[in-house]
Amino acid sequence: MKINIIYKKEKEWFIGHIQEYQDYESQGKTLEELKENLLEIYNDINDGLVPDAEPYQLLEVAI
Repeated sequence: MKINIIYKKEKEWFIGHIQEYQDYESQGKTLEELKENLLEIYNDINDGLVPDAEPYQLLEVAI
């Protein structure tokens, strides 16, 4: 399984979200900590603990 994590560094923190769940952002002092935090969110969504979570869809357009 693969997920895409979108992130940026702001001062001393890495801030990001899972591409399909942009409404659920997290942070970490390291990329590893950010990844762990986002995987926890992802697991909570898959386990039904976040009932209103709806994934964003990706539309690829050739130009």
